[in-house]
Amino acid sequence: MNKTKLSVLAIIMSLNTVFAKEKLEITSSHQTIEGLYFGQKPPGSVPEIFAPGIISIDSLIEGSITFNKEMNELFFQRRKREGSHNIYTMKLIKGKWSRPQLAFFSTNKKYLDLHPRFSPNGDRLYFGSTRPLNDSVKSSGLHQWYIEKNENGWGSPILLLEKLFDNEWIMCVNSTEQGNLYFNSKEKEEKLEDEGIYYSVNQGGEYSKLKKMSNNINTPGKWIAHPYIAPDESYIIYDAERTSKYENGDLYISFNHNGIWTKSYSLGSKINTEKSETGATVSPDGKYLFFSRGEIKTREDGSTYWLTDTYWVDFIQLKKEIMEESLVNN
Repeated sequence: MNKTKLSVLAIIMSLNTVFAKEKLEITSSHQTIEGLYFGQKPPGSVPEIFAPGIISIDSLIEGSITFNKEMNELFFQRRKREGSHNIYTMKLIKGKWSRPQLAFFSTNKKYLDLHPRFSPNGDRLYFGSTRPLNDSVKSSGLHQWYIEKNENGWGSPILLLEKLFDNEWIMCVNSTEQGNLYFNSKEKEEKLEDEGIYYSVNQGGEYSKLKKMSNNINTPGKWIAHPYIAPDESYIIYDAERTSKYENGDLYISFNHNGIWTKSYSLGSKINTEKSETGATVSPDGKYLFFSRGEIKTREDGSTYWLTDTYWVDFIQLKKEIMEESLVNN
């Protein structure tokens, strides 16, 4: 994977990408959106675009869809033509979904907000942001934040305890039923291509020192990012650069067998293509896998732009098949 692709996929910190003319094919604002998945027929073993015209919009970058456990609230990230990168939300009220709108904590288009992730019980939402850490208007780089549910709804954003984390940065935080945190990160002395997936154990409300996952998941010199950890920590999915017939990022899974993580398995040719597959999440009931599929396009004048769509696919059978293979090989 070349440096340009690596930068776009791993950090999403640059605002230099130039977008194609925006052709919004958005469902009419007065049209009712009903049903658990907006009335869309669930997919089978072949991925399909998720919520076209509602979440998946032409010439925009969407991804990182995350549902709460009741499946009546969701968040996702969206990057627009002018470069703004914000988190949007939808709610299911009396059987009808609200239109996508900016989340209350993500209305400032000067900064990047990305990678929303619900905690398993839905009482927290983690996200990354380049917003200032204090009253300054200057961005301090990428940091991790969260909001918590209270009797009135959601509270104000809180900075994650990064004083415990001495790494250069952390990104894409996921929590488990035990409160353990998983994310991708890079230590200060490491090269960008040596970043990896780390975790921190919840010890009665305090977090342990960061630990890097084994080489069954992290491969030195190979890009890796955007982990999704199962609530019970039985598996982890992430996108990475591996030795394969495809040059771009693909999705992989590793299983936790009695506390030992298996080698990584590709999610297969129906998922991984010549394009880049990134940012996987799984519905709270474990039935469906969501991910982004995109590619960099080049115009006649040499400028580039990134196009992506959000896909979903039946995850139950896919996971079963790969798990059976892992039991044979481990």
